[in-house]
Amino acid sequence: MLREVHLTLALALGAGAATVAAAPAPGPSGTAPPARPSGPAGEPSSGPFGGQVGATIKNADGRAVGMLRIAGADSDKPRIVVVVSDLTPGQHGFHIHAKGVCDPKSTDPATGSPFFSAGPHFDLDSEAHPYHSGDLPDLMVGKDGTGRAVLVTDRFRVQQLFDADGSSVVIHALSDNHANIPDRYHSGQGQGGPDAETLKAGDSGRRVACGVIER
Repeated sequence: MLREVHLTLALALGAGAATVAAAPAPGPSGTAPPARPSGPAGEPSSGPFGGQVGATIKNADGRAVGMLRIAGADSDKPRIVVVVSDLTPGQHGFHIHAKGVCDPKSTDPATGSPFFSAGPHFDLDSEAHPYHSGDLPDLMVGKDGTGRAVLVTDRFRVQQLFDADGSSVVIHALSDNHANIPDRYHSGQGQGGPDAETLKAGDSGRRVACGVIER
């Protein structure tokens, strides 16, 4: 399944991906080392994703369920590609989080959710709520448990993801309401505006998978 995820990710990157040299013929052992793509003057390039950064996304059991790639290290509008498998069908909150630590044994003391180590949503401007810099569109997963998304954001630059404590990508159990205020705020009891839970994660629920973003 993970091989299919890699293939789907490569296809999703489209023509913008770097060309990979053909693999050498298998040797006597029947295996061959992966070919290294070449840059100018035969020097190794940065790989099949053209110098992008990314993450292997794992569930709380430590099993890989997806891959993330972010292209455009020098752009103010990086391009994000994600493919996943073996997830619950439906819409899932999908965010960049503030810390590059994905420890499934680190649990939220309030909810018991794993990956508490990833911290809150990545945010360059704490006054910009209810939107965070790391807020992304929901990830739609089909009936077969697979999903794919390609998107562009202007809320951060790639370099900003590599601050002192790094960053990660997190997939949540439920959909993010994206500041569409739930009905519970219109109860006629004087509540005005989103509560702490919506401000924190858009009511997207438990964290079900996490991946540290790396160069």
